[in-house]
This record gives sequence, structure tokens and C-alpha cells, in this order.
Amino acid sequence: MSSWISSGLNTGDSAWMLTSTAMVLLMTPGLAFFYGGMVRSNNLLTTLYMSFISISLVTVIWFAYGYGLAFGNDLGGAGLIGWSNFRFANITPETLHQQIPTYVFALFQLTFAIITVALISGSIAGRARFGPWMLFGVLWMTLVYAPVAHWVFSTSGWLHRWGLLDFAGGLVVELNSGISGLALALVLGPGVAFRRRGAPTPENIPMVLLGLALLWFGWFGFNAGSALTDGPLAARAFLSTMIAGCAGMLTWRLVEWIRFRHLTRMGSTSGALAGLVAITPSCGFVNVEGALVVGIIAALVCTYAVEMKLVLGYDDTLDVVGFHGAGGITGIVLLGFFATGELVGTPGLFYGGSVALLGKQVAGVLAVGLYSFIVTFVIGKVVDRLFRMRATEEEQRAGSDVGFAEG
Repeated sequence: MSSWISSGLNTGDSAWMLTSTAMVLLMTPGLAFFYGGMVRSNNLLTTLYMSFISISLVTVIWFAYGYGLAFGNDLGGAGLIGWSNFRFANITPETLHQQIPTYVFALFQLTFAIITVALISGSIAGRARFGPWMLFGVLWMTLVYAPVAHWVFSTSGWLHRWGLLDFAGGLVVELNSGISGLALALVLGPGVAFRRRGAPTPENIPMVLLGLALLWFGWFGFNAGSALTDGPLAARAFLSTMIAGCAGMLTWRLVEWIRFRHLTRMGSTSGALAGLVAITPSCGFVNVEGALVVGIIAALVCTYAVEMKLVLGYDDTLDVVGFHGAGGITGIVLLGFFATGELVGTPGLFYGGSVALLGKQVAGVLAVGLYSFIVTFVIGKVVDRLFRMRATEEEQRAGSDVGFAEG
């Protein structure tokens, strides 16, 4: 170990990153419970397992070639895709990424990819067949997630080199899953239970609250771990995450009271989720006041964004578009105003920066959103045409758990 330390290994950073990786992995089971509490009881098992199967599917893909596509040496210098380190060729336990083992960095990034695939399942819960969903996950991970992760997270990615700010995945995880969820929802069409007059009532609020608790816990690793260090930057991201989640929860409750004169536990959960989503890209770049404002604005935006499906008629079953799509956009764009430029990144308009950063943030949203929507729509159409991803009306009424093996 002494030779590792002399070669640049930071054991404190490595220990924090191992902890963060475990915390982020726990978010996927948390998401499973969160989604499971929102669906009908006869869709519970399948909804849970759509998240859990993402763990094994994405892990195998990641170590076969996914990491190489996302973080390998840039192909051709255009910043569009990586092309090396497939099957972890030439990477050993002693190989370092900055001051932590590359193995640890790759595992941390793997957990991001896992939950992003799982998030999309919420947009089509209860009306997608399980087998075709698995195939969709493999194709989407390969053709959408890996390229976008390279654009934003890799130092050779074109958006990263351009100077776009995204600390922990507002584009790669949140917007990517939200827009892909919209595309897939349009491919499969409305389910038999979809009604424009109002969203269905969650059947198991305690399960939803348990899911939120696990997600919130993991979100500290998700955001603070993205600092790749246990220093001041991680502390800022940790604090910002806490503040934004709480601000979002309280804001949603206030809006509920003003609009409907009653409060709901689901509303509090929704508000916290909105704040956590929006602070994801912002957490390392904003101060305490910025985190508070991001949480408040995100709750306001998402309050109305989740109702758009009832206005426009697309069936986003568990509001992936309304929370992760709208919340991700909110967090990315607000960086153009609230980024302080103190510890990392460039300042936004409110801290002496120029309008150029805001322009880059908006352009990044448009670029990732268009790519994600178009490619996801094509993947969904192909998989549905060849393997019938959409469940029939009879299957939807019976529930996706009918015939689902429990052993």
C-alpha cells in the first residue's frame, strides 16, 4: 500500500468514493420501492423487478464495453464517443483516476448508469412487457446513455470541453431519463387506465416514503461523491443537496395549500424529489442561498410539469418527465444564474459571469434532449415492432404480475 500512496493514491478520497458508490447503488432499490408504492398492487412485483434487473443488465454491459464507450479515449477527437478500455483492458487495481483507483471510479459511474435505466421504467409502468423491456434497456444503455455520458462526464467529451456545467448528472441522468421516458411513453401510447381528468392515487404511501428515504440517503453519495474527493467541494455538494430537498418539500406543501386548500403526504414526497433532482447538476457550483432558490424554483416548476401529461395526453405513468425531465432542465439552466465560480466552474450572471454560460447550459439541454428523444423513440419503435413491448389491453387490466414467476 505504501507504493500506492507514493504513486498518488489518496486513501481518504478512495474510502469516501467506495462509500459513495454503495450509497448510490442503494438508490436503485429505493427507486423500486418509490415506484412500487405508486402503482396498482397487481403491477407491484414487475415494477420492483424492472429496477432490480437494471442492476445486473447494466453492470454486465458496463464492464464489457459501456465504460469504454463513456470514458475511453475519445474516438477521432470529436468528443462524441470513447473507444478503448473495453473489458477493462490495461486497467489494473493499481491504475489511478486522479487520486482514486480507476476501478472505484468506474464502479461509481456504473451506479449512475444503473439508476438512469431504472428511472425510465416509471414512464411505462404497468403497460410494458418485461422481456422486451430488458432488451430496450441493453440498447438504450449502449446507444443513448454511454454517448451522453461521454459528452458530459468525460474530460474529452464535447460538452465538457465546451465548458458546460453539470456536477452530478442533470443532463446525463435526470434530463436523459426524463426525455427518454417521454419518447418511450409516446411509443407505447396511453395505457387503459390513463385518464386526462386526473392522475391515479398511489396505493401504498408508506412504500413511497420508504423509497424516498433510501433515495435521499443515496443522493448524498450521488452528489457529494461526484466531487471525487472528501474535501470542501464534497461538503458543499452534500449541504446543497440537503437544503434543496427540504426547500422543495416545503414549497410543494405551500403550493398545495394555496391551490387546493389541503396537504398530502405524496405532495411532500414530490416536493423533496423535485428539489433533489434540480440540485443534482448544481450542487457543487452553488452556495447555500443558491441551493435554497434552486429547491424552491424546482418545486414550483415540477408542480405544474407533472400536470402536463393530463393536458397533452401522454401517459407518463409515474411522472418521470414531470420530475426528472423538468427538474433536470431547471437545475441545468439555473446554473447560468447561480453558479458562484468559487470552488470549481465559472460564475453565472448573478455572480459576475457573462451570458455565455447560460447559453451553453441551454444549448446543452437542447442537444441532449433532442438526441435522447430521437434515439430512444427509434429504439422503442424497433423493439415494440419486433418483440411487442406494449402489453395488450387484457394484459394491462389483469396486471403485469400475472404469470410473473416469483421463484
